[in-house]
Amino acid sequence: MASNTLLVELGVEELPPGAIDALADGFAQGIAEGLRDAEVTFGEARAYATPRRLAVQITQLADKQPDREIERRGPALAAAFKNGEPTKAAIGFARSCGVEIDQLVHLETDKGTWLGYRFEQAGETVTALLPEIISRAAEGLPVPKNMRWGASRIEFSRPTHWLVVLYGTEVVETSLLGLESGRDTRGHRFHAPASIALAHADDYLEALEGAHVIADRQRRRERIREQVLAEAEAQDATAVIDEALLDEVSGLVEWPVALSGSFDERFLEVPSECLISSMKANQKYFHLLDAEGRLKPAFITIANIDSRDPRQVIEGNERVIRPRLADAAFFYETDRKHSLASRRDNLTGVVFQQQLGTLADKARRCEALARHVAERIGGDGDHAGRAARLAKCDLVTEMVLEFPELQGIMGCYYARHDGEPEEVAQALYEQYLPRFAGDAIPRSRTGQALALADRLDTLVGIFGIGQRPSGTKDPFALRRAAIGVLNILIKAELDLDLRALLEQAVAQHVELPRTDGLVGEVLDYMLDRFRAWTQEEDIAVEVYLAVRSRPVTRPLDFARRVRAVHAFSGREEASALSAANKRVSNILTKQAADVTSAVRQELLREPAEKALHEALKARREIATPLFAQARYAEALDALTTLRAPVDTFFDQVMVMADDDAVRHNRLALLADLHGLFLEVADIAELQQ
Repeated sequence: MASNTLLVELGVEELPPGAIDALADGFAQGIAEGLRDAEVTFGEARAYATPRRLAVQITQLADKQPDREIERRGPALAAAFKNGEPTKAAIGFARSCGVEIDQLVHLETDKGTWLGYRFEQAGETVTALLPEIISRAAEGLPVPKNMRWGASRIEFSRPTHWLVVLYGTEVVETSLLGLESGRDTRGHRFHAPASIALAHADDYLEALEGAHVIADRQRRRERIREQVLAEAEAQDATAVIDEALLDEVSGLVEWPVALSGSFDERFLEVPSECLISSMKANQKYFHLLDAEGRLKPAFITIANIDSRDPRQVIEGNERVIRPRLADAAFFYETDRKHSLASRRDNLTGVVFQQQLGTLADKARRCEALARHVAERIGGDGDHAGRAARLAKCDLVTEMVLEFPELQGIMGCYYARHDGEPEEVAQALYEQYLPRFAGDAIPRSRTGQALALADRLDTLVGIFGIGQRPSGTKDPFALRRAAIGVLNILIKAELDLDLRALLEQAVAQHVELPRTDGLVGEVLDYMLDRFRAWTQEEDIAVEVYLAVRSRPVTRPLDFARRVRAVHAFSGREEASALSAANKRVSNILTKQAADVTSAVRQELLREPAEKALHEALKARREIATPLFAQARYAEALDALTTLRAPVDTFFDQVMVMADDDAVRHNRLALLADLHGLFLEVADIAELQQ
């Protein structure tokens, strides 16, 4: 069976940069799935894209489906013949198959013998299959918002202009979104606007690059990175390359050319974060830092044209950025005319959530909760309360209204300008930490108290009005809030009881629709987030389950147990001891009543059960003080010596003895063993 390369390219007007990757990958995936469904073999499906095109290249695509043997089943043999003659059922079946009766076969099944027909069906050619496959792939694209153009009823993300469908050198005739397929692509809008006839599907990337188009997304992205770094080096500066910005810029150009520009040094009086946000959000510029890590009055922009006079392009960008930075400077100057504290009344008009009140209500709740937390972690309650009162005030400033990503950052700057204590100002920034996985946590006790209070208030409030996250829907980012609380408590080594914190948080809400069982529900939800935390730590889920099965409500203690069990699970003795605990758990679960009595030494008859009893006694004396000091790893190390007496016990002792007293005593001995490990975790879970 022959094979060749397939190229499908859809030419469009400039696509939204944020949608390009999803559209390109979706197009490639849709065509690949269509080919698999049709049982057409191929090598690799490659997705290419620029602002003006979506393309898919399929390598080693077979020229047809494989031939298939088809089997049709007709009537049962008993109903197909009567007295050796074919019945109407048999004649009708043969006619439907287009053959004579003697060309039919007998099909043996577990339900009897049937009349049947086998024939070989030739596979369809790939060129015949492609029109429908491509059409279905286009229909399934994740288009963020469709539009119409001209008098057409056709809808797509942007108007379409050309369609290439090549199988090797052959044009596959099809239509899509009002276009007829051909072999003509187009190069760069300005550098190579004429049509380019592709002789072969393999010529695609090379032909486009000769026409000032880099269709390979990753290659275009890395070329931008290289150019930005080179421009920065030429200016003796360090370029800060935000990966999200790099993705966006890559989706805006077909032929990237990095150019350096500058702005007036007077703008450096404005906090650098404001200038950076303006450059990134409005102009898609990369900013530069000097040797001391300070913002330089310069930027790097990515042009989509290799200009004969780049100075004109640079000056144009400098003219555009000037009023943007002037706006940022104006916002900063205007905001500082009013203190953060004076903006508290404005929070009464900003709704946090309809049933939970305004930001002013949230600030009131967080103030009480932050004080409570600060006093328990060795912080300053007054500072925590003050920080909570001011925490959301920057949300109503001009700067944050223009650049929401600066919330907290501007609060810190404005608090310092107002003469607030440094720890209060720092806490306004730290309240949003950690913002993502791997981010830093608040360093100050005031920042930790505020960050915990803010998240706990949101968690109990949203759960309290019945809007628990479901599936992928989490509009209030409660998963992130819960993981943030866990990270702060663990990394800052704050040994706080999460249940007590949640009870305090619920107490601040005066009108929740329900509070019965609320603390337990939120607590379970938060502790369940430890599963994700352990995965980030590269710890097996069985270790998490072993600790989760215990009533542990202090996240720091939970983490210590997880790490201890993780270390224990790597020891040679772990498998045998966890298996023994699983066996013990199963035995105890089957008992009609709980085994709660102490072991009676006079009822220990066998040497193996006496040895286990003595070993447990000795190990408990060592482990108990270690449990009390949360030195779980050391305690489990001490318990590993129990492997030998436990194995001997199960080899030599009949637990379910006929004598009721002896049997109950042996069950108590096993309960003693199980209970000793349960001081850390249910290691029986390691057997899953």
